[in-house]
Amino acid sequence: MRRKLLSAALAATMALTLAACGSEEQSADNPDAYTIGICEQMEHVSLSEATRGFKAALTELLGEGNVVFQEQNAGGEQTNCTTIMNGFISDGVDLILANATWPLQAAASATADIPILGTSVTDYGTALGIEDFSGTVGGNISGTSDLVDLEAQAEVLHELFPNAKTVGLLYCSGEPNSVYQIETVRGYLEPMGYTCEVYAFTDVNDLASVTQTACDNCDVIYIPTDNTVAANTETVANVVIPVGVPVVGGDPGICSGCGVATIATDYYELGRLTGEMAAQILQGEADISTLAVQYGPMQKLYNSANCEALGVSVPEDYIEVE
Repeated sequence: MRRKLLSAALAATMALTLAACGSEEQSADNPDAYTIGICEQMEHVSLSEATRGFKAALTELLGEGNVVFQEQNAGGEQTNCTTIMNGFISDGVDLILANATWPLQAAASATADIPILGTSVTDYGTALGIEDFSGTVGGNISGTSDLVDLEAQAEVLHELFPNAKTVGLLYCSGEPNSVYQIETVRGYLEPMGYTCEVYAFTDVNDLASVTQTACDNCDVIYIPTDNTVAANTETVANVVIPVGVPVVGGDPGICSGCGVATIATDYYELGRLTGEMAAQILQGEADISTLAVQYGPMQKLYNSANCEALGVSVPEDYIEVE
């Protein structure tokens, strides 16, 4: 069974974002195979690792040939997430993996029947507009979170840059989870004696200019698990490295691209955890409506090249980021 083709009109408007981004792996020998729709918000290493871990775990648990993956990438366009989800529903997938906040929001709006697992989502309460989120979404939604201990991230910054005075908090204003993280980490940094200045950009078009402004006014920059930055780390690196301003990032992709250090989720293992949840749901071993959001393992990472370029030394308990 082949994935249904998008209409000609949609194909014309989405060619640049979806062409070469979607794939379907299938088992012609097993018509009873589970079909899983996977939507990544955009291309970057952390989301890709989560997808890779998810597919590996689910394939191992259900068996080779018993699961079909329909993969799509929204190319950083929120409207594409909605189109992709509508396609999954039309195709009758058995479960949806919503990889990051926008796919999760689109999936939640599109169906109340098909099981939805999020991953690489920082805070489900913020993403889904749930007040006093208790850890369980309910209905047809659950998943895994890449939220780290934001106090621990603030402590990493303080451990490496105790003499810094001003911290620039750089994030995309269009990402609700980034807003949440910035507000939270600021509450930890300011009692440590730092002056925090917020630098929000609207999209990739003003990322370089806002980063430059942050560099002009700050000693160190903090960036949360922001998908827009993670997909455009070279843009940030081209600004911060020449002027000698270090970045503490919220995820491994930011650390490997433009940062010096982070404490972050292992996204491959986060994906595997999500795959294990999917297997339980598909096989009737777990009720998604009562399944609490789960969290992945954390690790301290550093970027040796950027640390060397900026003269930053890290303790021995940091692992070099890949």
